[in-house]
Amino acid sequence: MLKYILPLILFIVMAVFLALGLNLHPSEIPSPLIDKPAPAFSAPKLQAPAEKLSPTDLKGKVWLFNVWASWCASCRSEHPVLNQLAQQKAAVIVGLNYKDEPEAALGWLAQLGNPYDVSIMDQDGRIGLDWGVYGVPETFVIDKQGVIRYKHTGPVTPEDVQQTFLPLIAKLQAEN
Repeated sequence: MLKYILPLILFIVMAVFLALGLNLHPSEIPSPLIDKPAPAFSAPKLQAPAEKLSPTDLKGKVWLFNVWASWCASCRSEHPVLNQLAQQKAAVIVGLNYKDEPEAALGWLAQLGNPYDVSIMDQDGRIGLDWGVYGVPETFVIDKQGVIRYKHTGPVTPEDVQQTFLPLIAKLQAEN
């Protein structure tokens, strides 16, 4: 009897986990990096590969870290939103060009506009891996001390900017 009940219980438990997982919105995927220092990197700048950028270069500034790629369809849908956000100059926007070819990325920015104060290259995906990137696009908010305060998975929408990003950026800008 037990050999029939145990598989049934296991099936029910798995079904519950599946149902819970299906009800999560992609932007609600938790990140173990929240309230932790931003992972270190030193990466070449997309538009000036001889120069490098690291999180220590951004200490004292609130910044957004947007993971994007020219091959990403969802990145294309969020790009106009990032262009509009960049015009507000609420925070420094750093792009992480993820697993992409520099020529394709530069062509993308030339065609669609460049919302980034600086974009860095991550052709092999190691930086993205350190940041816990599930896929593109993803956007992080980092405070003046270099601590990750928020992670958004999926394309950023105008509602996300108004309801989440701008209020959080304003709060972090006001903090010492």
